[in-house]
Formats: sequence, C-alpha cells, structure tokens
Amino acid sequence: MEASASPSKLSTAEPRVAKTKDGVTIFYEVLGRGEKTLILANGLGGRLYSWEPLIEALYDDYRFIVWDYRGLFGSQCADGCRLSVRDHALDAFRVLDTEGVEKAVWVGWSMGVQVSLEAASLDASRFAGMVLLNGTWGHVFSSALQPGLRFFFVSRYMHELLEWVRKHPELAEVLAAVGKQGSAVTVALFWLVVGRRALSLKPMLDQYTSDIYKPENFANYLRLFQELDAHSAYHHLPDLDLPALVLSGRFDILTPAYQSREIARRLKNAEHLHVRNGSHFVLIERPEKVVPRIDQFLKQRARW
Repeated sequence: MEASASPSKLSTAEPRVAKTKDGVTIFYEVLGRGEKTLILANGLGGRLYSWEPLIEALYDDYRFIVWDYRGLFGSQCADGCRLSVRDHALDAFRVLDTEGVEKAVWVGWSMGVQVSLEAASLDASRFAGMVLLNGTWGHVFSSALQPGLRFFFVSRYMHELLEWVRKHPELAEVLAAVGKQGSAVTVALFWLVVGRRALSLKPMLDQYTSDIYKPENFANYLRLFQELDAHSAYHHLPDLDLPALVLSGRFDILTPAYQSREIARRLKNAEHLHVRNGSHFVLIERPEKVVPRIDQFLKQRARW
C-alpha cells in the first residue's frame, strides 16, 4: 500500500483579523515555523493558494502572513470604502502591527508588486527586502495585454468597459460560466509556451474563477483594476535603497517582462531573474528555478 500524500502546509494557516483606522476589518492568515517574517502581497483576486510552492519549501524557516485586500473575500467593506493602492499598503502595515512585526521581507506578485512598492515609499524601515514577481510599477491599462505595440486609447476604453460591467451585476453569472471554460482554454494556450507545466495552473485558475465572480467580490474586483491603473510608484523607485529581487516571465502578457527590467534598473539595489520559459505565473510554473533563488536572496541579501 502506498503511503498517503502529506497534507498541504496551507492547511495549518491560522485565520486572524486586524482593524484599520477607517473601520475596515482585514482578514489575514499566519503560518510557518520560522522567526523571520515574509508578508505576501497577493495578485488581484489571488489568495493563499497562489503561494503554495514558496510556503511548502520554506515553511520551517520563515513565518508567512497573507492578507485579503480590502473589498475582497474576508476583508469585505461597505460600498464606497477606499480601495486605493495606498490603502492596501496601509492595511498591510496594520496587519504587521497587529502581529508585532517591525520588519519583514515583502513578497509581491502582480498587483502585490504595486502594493509593495507603494508601502516601501511610505515607510522603508518596515522592509528587510522585497521580492517582486510578475508585476509593474503602475498604470496597468497602458501596458497589460500589450507586450509589444502599445495604444494610448486602451486605458480610456478599459475604464469605460469596467464601469459599464459594474452597472450590470447580473453579468457576473455569465462571466463566471465563461470563466470556468476559459481556465481550460488558458491552460491550453500556456501549454504552447511552457509545456506540461501548464497543467499546474489549472487548480489555481479554477479556484480563482470561483472566487472573483461571487457577487460580494465582483464589483470591487473591477474597481480595483481601475485603482491599479490610477496608481504609479515609478517616481519612487530611485529613492528606494532596499535589497530587491525582481522576477519576470518571457511569456507574461499581463505584466510584460520589460516592466520588471525597468523596475530592476531604477531600483538602487536590485537583481533581476528572467524566466525564459515562464509566463505570469513563474512561481507556480517554475518553482525549481524561482524558489531556490528567493531562498538565496533571503539568506544572503535581506537586511533582517
């Protein structure tokens, strides 16, 4: 009889809450056995499951904190609550304060890169370093899905499209049905560029689709896209003297690799790992390349 597979370490996560100054309850989870802390800034719509390869590999060495962005999932807030990137950064500080953590390495993926850069611009003393995966400095509509030629009018029409969809919440059910089929199509497309590793994306994409199209999340999910386009940390980058590891994927069409290169170029103390056979999900697709490099960065360059 074969031994049963070990349960995922994600199952050990302890749910907790923090209260912000403007009255929003932030849901977060804590796990890991180490004394040093990594705070994980999710992609838009992502949750704990997005970080599984990193947590599984470094569970015994670090303590992980993952929070839900205000307006989503366990951190719901009333209509009209502030959803700016700066608000998410301040929420993260509040979570760290609640846990009694003065300094952590901030690990951001996608949207989490903008949140981490904004937080660093507000208070770099709370950073032992930054790991920035598949992200940009801001203004996402000016570059998302435009890895080559970029068109100035896309930003305007993206805003108008999202605002129209928000006014028709009944579309969430239709989009959810399309999304379920779309995850299979997405995996098939990724197969062309990353091979069999694309299969590793299917569980994450299915969970992602299930989460974001729930009525309590959908409107704020759309609004957060607009907030990401409104935000930029580009002008702060030269002022951030923090050890940083920036990671990109060659086939990332959501946050194209040139954005990561530009972040690494403008930061004073950054190194860049480009995954030639990776997409927007390099941690999930290529953990054998990404996790050891992050581990090396944490041991050799982070200023704990």
